[in-house]
Amino acid sequence: MSRPANPVTLPLADYSPQHFLLAVVDGVAMVTLNRPERKNPLTFESYRELTDFFRACAFDDAVKSIVVTGAGGNFSSGGDVFEIIGPLVKMDTKGLTAFTRMTGDLVKAMRACPQPIVAAVEGICAGAGAIVAMASDMRLAASGAKVAFLFNKVGLAGCDMGACAILPRIIGQSRASELLYTGRFMTAEEGERWGFFSRIVTDEQVLPQAQVLAKQIAEGPTFANTMTKRMLAMEWAMSVEEAIEAEAVAQALCMTTADFERAFEAFANKVKPVFRGD
Repeated sequence: MSRPANPVTLPLADYSPQHFLLAVVDGVAMVTLNRPERKNPLTFESYRELTDFFRACAFDDAVKSIVVTGAGGNFSSGGDVFEIIGPLVKMDTKGLTAFTRMTGDLVKAMRACPQPIVAAVEGICAGAGAIVAMASDMRLAASGAKVAFLFNKVGLAGCDMGACAILPRIIGQSRASELLYTGRFMTAEEGERWGFFSRIVTDEQVLPQAQVLAKQIAEGPTFANTMTKRMLAMEWAMSVEEAIEAEAVAQALCMTTADFERAFEAFANKVKPVFRGD
C-alpha cells in the first residue's frame, strides 16, 4: 500500500490524475472512474488519489461543484477483488486497520469538501462504489442502474466507510438495514422511490443531466452553497434548537457577502443575478 508519487496540484484544471479522469469546465469538476474493462473498480492508489483530490477542492475557488461518474456504462464495481481483497487476506490487524481507515478517509474528504457533489450513476454501482455514490450530495440514476452494498457477500459487516451512519439518513433505517444485511441490489426504481436517487433518466441522459444540475449549482452563490453543505452535515448531531441557532449565524454570514447584495440589486432591476462567489 505504498503511497503514489502524484501529489494533487493546484489549480485543479491543470492537474492530471493517474487513477481517474478529471476535467474542469465552467466551474464544474468532472471526475470519471476510468477502468471500464473491469467496471471501474477502486484500488489502493485510486482511494488515496481521490481522497487527496477532494481535500484539494477546498483550496480551489475555481471549482464550484463536482460530478462523479464512471466510464463505459458502469459507475463502479467497488474494491478490486485481485488488487485489494487478495492482499487484505494476508495482512495483520495493524495493516487491515490502516486500510479501513484509509477507505473511510475518502468519505470524510467527500463530506468535508465544500463543493456539492453530484453522482451520475449508470450500470453497476456496488461495494465501495455504492459508498462513493452514497457520500455524494445528490445522485441521478440511469434507468438500468443497480446499487448494492456488497460487504456481507464477502463475509464482512455492512458498517463500512460510514454506511451505517449515512445510508439510514438517506433511505431510512429499515430499508438501509435490508440492503446492508442482504447485500442485494437496489434497482433504480427502488432507489428513486426510497430517496436514494433524485430522479431516473435514460442511460444517454444521466451524465448530461448531472452536468446540468452541477452547472446550475456552480452558477449559484458559492459561499452560500458551501454553508448549506456544512449545515446539512453539522445538523445531524444537533438538537432542533441548536440547529436553528447555527443556521441564524450561518445565514447572517451569508448576508455579509457581495453575492447577497448582487441578488438584491438584480431583483430590484428585474434581472437575473450573476453570482461571483464572494
